[in-house]
Amino acid sequence: MSVAGCLNDNGGSGTPGDGTTSPDGKGPLTRITIEGTALVVELSEEADVDQVNLIQPNGELFGKRDVAAGAQQVSFEIGTAYAPGEYRVLALKGEETVVETTTELRPEIQIQDVGLYRNNPDKPWDEVYGESETDRIKNGEAFVTVENTGSGPEAITELIFSGDVPNPIENPRGSGMHETDRVVVSPGETADLFSNSFPFGTETEDGMGCSPDGNSGQFTVIVETRVGGNQVSSTYNVQYTGSDDMTDCEVTITEV
Repeated sequence: MSVAGCLNDNGGSGTPGDGTTSPDGKGPLTRITIEGTALVVELSEEADVDQVNLIQPNGELFGKRDVAAGAQQVSFEIGTAYAPGEYRVLALKGEETVVETTTELRPEIQIQDVGLYRNNPDKPWDEVYGESETDRIKNGEAFVTVENTGSGPEAITELIFSGDVPNPIENPRGSGMHETDRVVVSPGETADLFSNSFPFGTETEDGMGCSPDGNSGQFTVIVETRVGGNQVSSTYNVQYTGSDDMTDCEVTITEV
């Protein structure tokens, strides 16, 4: 579970933290968290409210939830098509606002790692690509680990490898990810993206391959995001050595 904002005892929004409230919190709203792609508003036992409204950054109503007698939480499914920014949470009794607070929903994707089957055999390669006697597909694909360090859920919609890889493709078919068009990453979570564009497979005219004496270069991993609407990239040094063929090439990848 990751936290979009904590509430203090005067109903204001605290900084993102571990999801715990202040010990002396007395307001009807005790905590706001993100669980998966839902925003969850927790209420105190003494809360005398019958409705919670969520207001978007543009001032329009995102949704409203009735609070049943004795209920201590309501949730809003925000998905991965919401507008990032500051949201207002209003607790109402009848038509009167009892308390109002704000919480920031803004994803932040960072690329943490990239690797190949030959260097990272413990990843679930067979589960993703299926078992094979030759391992040809697994040897040519790659995984990319991303982390969402922000405060809102995000969806990765495309994975691209460019630069000095054997098979650079700037515009892969589909998403560039194996058998999916998006991968959802909630705040505080990491996810492995598995390629389907065969970036480390057979060398193409524009690519860099292996040689017994070694070839060195740089390649860039790019992921496209849906909520943020931007591209996140990370560049790596790479060396291919020990063979004329990529199937038994020694590949060393290091951060720039």
